[in-house]
Amino acid sequence: MNTSKLLLLIGGLFMFLNISSCKNKTPKPSPALATINFLRGDLLLCGDGQFGELKFSLSCSYETRETFDLAVALLHSFQYNESEKAFVKVIDADPNCPMAYWGVAMSIYHAAWFPPSKEDLIKGSSVLKIAKGLSMDNKQRDYINAIDAFYTDWETIDHKTRAKRFEVKMEQIYLKYTEDMEAAIFYSLALFSTRDRVGKDYINEKKAGKILEDLFVENPNHPGIAHYIIHNYDNPVLAQKALKTARRYANIAPSSAHAQHMPSHIFTRLGIWQESINSNLQSTESARCYAESAALSGSYFEELHGIDYLVYAYLQKGDNANAQLQHDLIKERKKFHPQMLMASTYPLAAIPARLALENKDWERAANLKLQDVELNWEQFPWQEAIHHFAIAMGAANTNDFETVEEKIEILKQLHQKLIAQNDKTQDIPIKLVDIQIKTTQAWLNFRKNDLKDGLELMQEAVEMERKTSKHPVTPGDVLPAIELLGDMLLELNKHEEALAAYEEDLIGRPNRFNGIYGAAIASKKSGNTKKAINYFKQLIELTKNTNSDRLELEEAKTYLKLQNQSI
Repeated sequence: MNTSKLLLLIGGLFMFLNISSCKNKTPKPSPALATINFLRGDLLLCGDGQFGELKFSLSCSYETRETFDLAVALLHSFQYNESEKAFVKVIDADPNCPMAYWGVAMSIYHAAWFPPSKEDLIKGSSVLKIAKGLSMDNKQRDYINAIDAFYTDWETIDHKTRAKRFEVKMEQIYLKYTEDMEAAIFYSLALFSTRDRVGKDYINEKKAGKILEDLFVENPNHPGIAHYIIHNYDNPVLAQKALKTARRYANIAPSSAHAQHMPSHIFTRLGIWQESINSNLQSTESARCYAESAALSGSYFEELHGIDYLVYAYLQKGDNANAQLQHDLIKERKKFHPQMLMASTYPLAAIPARLALENKDWERAANLKLQDVELNWEQFPWQEAIHHFAIAMGAANTNDFETVEEKIEILKQLHQKLIAQNDKTQDIPIKLVDIQIKTTQAWLNFRKNDLKDGLELMQEAVEMERKTSKHPVTPGDVLPAIELLGDMLLELNKHEEALAAYEEDLIGRPNRFNGIYGAAIASKKSGNTKKAINYFKQLIELTKNTNSDRLELEEAKTYLKLQNQSI
């Protein structure tokens, strides 16, 4: 054998041994995977399965990239169960893909929603422990370390602190990888998760919104960009900036019940009721489709959440009939999925309260009963407080003072329960229940003819309300304090002050039926005919194309005829 052939043979043998050595060093799936209770199964995608366009596969195998990108798209539209299932499919196909484990941990985090349960925190920590043992590049490790900062020491460090740690890590990734669009998007989500939930400076929201708006210009079909713009601008100050995005998001991810619903947050902020109704009719239908596909034992929470917004919108259009029809769909149901989610339980208390209070049907309010469902209402002090507040307001206005006093004591106990939970995500509910206590005391004193003290307490409640943000789970307060102050001032014949209160109400809550009506009456009684005509016309325009039975509309039409105004 000549030298060249011998060298070729030796080289081939060396290459074979090297490849075999590399194969032997390829990490095997961790045995710990078998101990984790992953969500698995077919993805339940209603409609045509469209969830937007994105590419974020990093260095995972080519064969899993389509599934991975779908998983990220589902994550961006908060389809958390389905996103976890999709990431698990990637793990099953490529157990050495670290970003698939990152995806599972992100699906459990629920950054913009409620904190993970103890079981989810254990699960997330276990998933990340496996991920950290895999081979990966620096960028992947940065992503893994970022979400790991949230899960590390969860037993001893509170949720707010850990969420802040995640935000800091995501900012570092955002600044380090300036070409990575997903880094910017997930950083904006982290900013939203650590925002000041009570105050009204909107520092984080403005910062995140600017990042997202710049990205949206070149990426108009990305679900996360559109979605997080809406969340960050879901407040009276910034809502107008999200209107164009809101009208687009549902078309980006038409198969997501949440994507169909989210635009209504902006429509509600701006008082665009018909678009809110259209949005939530589509969302609730999609939610029912998902519940049927998943064979859920109870109603999917997205349906209840959408119905709450539907009831609110119908009531602002004076459409009691359709508002009641929506409530009828759920008022006999007993099971909900998931049971412990705020968005499942809040509508069950808020909707019947709204139907009574928005119509000032005090008898109905005084006789409300909590829906008989398979959960313990004592575990939900904020939701239970809404129920007792509604009864208290009904009792105060039917002179059942003993009941009002009983309800005030219950509200105080529920307020203390919320405080004792020591949960920063409950900061807004704590404030809202405090406002309810003050409001109820105000009307109790007022109805007992202690007019001065009643008015002072109501003014204090309004001042508290001015400093408190709306909770994202609700379309609005069951009755705004500023509106109730207007009602009280009207009864005191302080008509100009009442008008100022109603007009302040309409700045933060445009096109509220009772706000417009109150402003019309206050204008009329203060002798401001021009404003009275304007507000009564607004009321009629607001309720156009609805078969409303509200008596306020007859009053509006009568007044306008007397003023020789066309209707």
